[in-house]
Amino acid sequence: MVSVSSGPVVPTALKILIAGGFGVGKTTLVGSVSEVTPLATEEHLTAAGRGVDDLRGVGKKVATTVALDFGRITISPELVLYLFGTPGQDRFWFMWDDLSSGALGAVVLADTRRLESSFAAVDFFESRGIPFAVGVNCFDGRREVDAEQVRQALALAPTVPVVLCDVRERQSSKEVLLAVLGAARRRMEARLVAAGLRPG
Repeated sequence: MVSVSSGPVVPTALKILIAGGFGVGKTTLVGSVSEVTPLATEEHLTAAGRGVDDLRGVGKKVATTVALDFGRITISPELVLYLFGTPGQDRFWFMWDDLSSGALGAVVLADTRRLESSFAAVDFFESRGIPFAVGVNCFDGRREVDAEQVRQALALAPTVPVVLCDVRERQSSKEVLLAVLGAARRRMEARLVAAGLRPG
């Protein structure tokens, strides 16, 4: 009898974007969950950025992403996530189209002190049909609002997950990523049902 070796498992690689306004914690999220040393393209804030970058609510911030953050996390032997953190400032939004190419889904990080900085990211993913979850970064452990209040403030559809999190903590960041995977799975299942390829 001839035995056939199954060989090593080649994991499926999925791309997830980490987006949101300036200073909401995108680089921190990627760094907290990445199993490899994250690639970060951070530069120090300088006097040249005054009047260009809105520092309200992020007065302690000393550096900013000028291209992207990159990290990797293995969910299972069959599934690996590649994380791409977008730059948050308006002047770098031209990069978002390229970064979003091939993305399975996205995280929109929100800071309740500056929720208006999340509108552009929400609009971006909604207009492109990319499933996303909103991660409400609770700075310093403050939970002054609940998920439903954030949903209403951002006018989110009921299908968009909203997760209160602290992106400094690995497990908390992983919960946001799992919410994105769940949103993407539900979107795919709905498309299969609509196409008659799966019973409703």
